[in-house]
Amino acid sequence: MGTDERAVTIRMPVVWLWLLRVGGAVLGCAAGFGVAPLVRWLTGLVGGAPGPLRVAAQLPTVVAVPVLTVVGAGVGVWLAVVARRESPVVTVGGDRVLVVENGSALHVARDRVAAVFTDGRDLVVLGHDFGESVRVRVTDLPTDGLAAAFERFGYPWRGTADPHEAEFTGWVDGTPDLDGTAHSLLRERRNALRDKRVGAAADALDRLRAHGVAVRDRGGVQQYRRRESANGVAGGDEYSS
Repeated sequence: MGTDERAVTIRMPVVWLWLLRVGGAVLGCAAGFGVAPLVRWLTGLVGGAPGPLRVAAQLPTVVAVPVLTVVGAGVGVWLAVVARRESPVVTVGGDRVLVVENGSALHVARDRVAAVFTDGRDLVVLGHDFGESVRVRVTDLPTDGLAAAFERFGYPWRGTADPHEAEFTGWVDGTPDLDGTAHSLLRERRNALRDKRVGAAADALDRLRAHGVAVRDRGGVQQYRRRESANGVAGGDEYSS
């Protein structure tokens, strides 16, 4: 977590990145000692082993260990780079919240924030109309660091549970409490997630929010909450601060 006189930035802890790098080297070293026995075991069990394993097993142990250690370290470095690139970065200042994820940035002005909390693995920012301005997966970010950053600047931090938890419902296509537009967008998002079309899923989510529907994923199921369902009145004053 880095700071300057205006803002606090929360990102993936550096120690996790080093664990990936060092862990890759350690696993590579262990593979150097164990690849020959592994190939013999696979051959006896299924009659063969993958080509790369057979090649590695041909090397003397004194060669296999350093070679596979270097390979493992390289894989660890690559994983650390990918993890750092894909992990969100949250910057909290006195006048705004900035969330950067996968090259995209989202800015939320301080006066638009009515509540901030974590919901499972997600960081959520609600507006005064009870709609979600931000919902981002923050598995790699320390919850204590997020709480401290928002509280430092006087944001309404609400803890580690969604105040509207009871209002979320698992989506069933065609249910009468949603209109045709919402169902169409939920189908679109479901299909995009299934096909790993991240951009299309994000676009459908943006349109659902604009339509007054908040969405989260739980156990592979889309759950939704209609914005007007919060206390029965959109834009209520429960979160006034």
